[in-house]
Amino acid sequence: MVNVVAAPRRRTRPGLTLAVVCAAIVLVPVTATGASVALPDVSNSLHTDLTSAQWVVNAFFLTFASFMAITGSLADLTGRRRMFAGGIALFCASMLVAAFAPVIGLLIAARVLAGIGAACVITGGSALLAHAFEGRARTRAFGVFGTAIGLGLAFGPLVAGVLVTSLGGWRAFFLVAAVVLLPPLVFVPLLPESRDAHPAGPDWPGAVTFTLGLSLFVLGVIEGPSLGWGSPLVVGALVACVLLLAAFVAIERRAEHPMIDVSLFTQPRFLAICAMPVLLAFGFVAPLMQLPSYFMAVDGMSARSAGLLLVLLTGPTLVMPVLISSIAHRVTQRMLLVVTMVLVAAGAAWLTVIHPGASAGELAGPLLCIGAGFGISLAILDGAAVSAVAPARAGMAAGVFNTMRLGGESVAIAVLGSLLTAVTQSQLTDSLGRDTAGAVTARVLQGDMGGAVAAGPGPAASLRATAASAYTDALHAGMWTIAALSILGAALVGLLTRERPAETGTTEIEKTENCPAV
Repeated sequence: MVNVVAAPRRRTRPGLTLAVVCAAIVLVPVTATGASVALPDVSNSLHTDLTSAQWVVNAFFLTFASFMAITGSLADLTGRRRMFAGGIALFCASMLVAAFAPVIGLLIAARVLAGIGAACVITGGSALLAHAFEGRARTRAFGVFGTAIGLGLAFGPLVAGVLVTSLGGWRAFFLVAAVVLLPPLVFVPLLPESRDAHPAGPDWPGAVTFTLGLSLFVLGVIEGPSLGWGSPLVVGALVACVLLLAAFVAIERRAEHPMIDVSLFTQPRFLAICAMPVLLAFGFVAPLMQLPSYFMAVDGMSARSAGLLLVLLTGPTLVMPVLISSIAHRVTQRMLLVVTMVLVAAGAAWLTVIHPGASAGELAGPLLCIGAGFGISLAILDGAAVSAVAPARAGMAAGVFNTMRLGGESVAIAVLGSLLTAVTQSQLTDSLGRDTAGAVTARVLQGDMGGAVAAGPGPAASLRATAASAYTDALHAGMWTIAALSILGAALVGLLTRERPAETGTTEIEKTENCPAV
């Protein structure tokens, strides 16, 4: 008789791992969206222009997205727990630098480092969860993980508004952001370490071409309205972006161990799921970043009041994941994905009712509609991403999905900001002239109507009304654009996720639809 010795069970501490990872994850993105509320205070304090102020937000999202995949590879090589802990430490240190930055350049540099730290936290944390959980438990854990990210993004403006208004301005906001991440860091040594037994090493050519390509695209989009779309810098940046991203695809197709397996995008379901966070970045994240400035400039709200009003937009993210998990066994994920985009489209079109002096009652319907759509996505997308491919490729799928999510947010924020700038400035140019219109636009889009009035000629009341009207027209144009994009997205996602005649049995994405995400 042969005695069989069972292999030792992995010491994964799943409950503690999930608690520590989500505690860090929910706090990191608060500074991403919260910074938009702090921008008027930053601009006035450091005497900077609109483009520089926008980089306080964009620099974070840019490095957050660009370093996501490469930090995932480094986590496999050096250790997932070590990457997670190092990310928290870098994030905290950079927020301390930001809190005491005397000039805008140092503040932007701190935000660049914060984005890198956040990428380390996200990739290290997701890898720790993948190691700690298996099967359906892993799907549920990633559902909670995605919800934590969404809640941090959604409630950043409210948290920032309270801190900026009540605790000494934007410096207090960044200081608190550094301090609140220290408790999760204390518990990190209790988590099990893991690494790839046969790591392939970082894909440096892919990482460099992707990071530079995305960076140049965002640079071109941000600088376009102020420098002109035909300026050498803008044209050069956009052309170089196209060339670098084409080179990235070519490199990844030939790489033995690519940073992103581009063949995943040949799978229709996975392509649809990766398109969702990009579409939602335009439909939810970008308006979330831009509306505080509108409320503060046009309606004269404080940062705290603007954050409170946006609870109408972010509040449904607390309710919808729980609701969707209770009905997931009755509704296909395809239907939920399409309904998500339809709700966002309807809410964006409805939000064109916004006007100077609009009441909370007038805005409640459209904001709740958009928030409900985004809330549905929090319940299903992360789990759907890892279940849409073979189990052996779940880690790669999660990395690609998060890269698409954060890259989409970087692009969406830059594009909507540029659209608002271009339309507002165009509306003001006829009456104020190009140079003055540019100066007024720069102030009003930072939420500083007083500075906008001071920058322009004529009676203050008349200029205030003209600037408010131009900003409102620009916001209407942005919302109609988002509504059209969301409707097209709903049709695309529905098409890509439809059941095909060649498909037999139960697909991976359908196998998990009875498994609640939260």
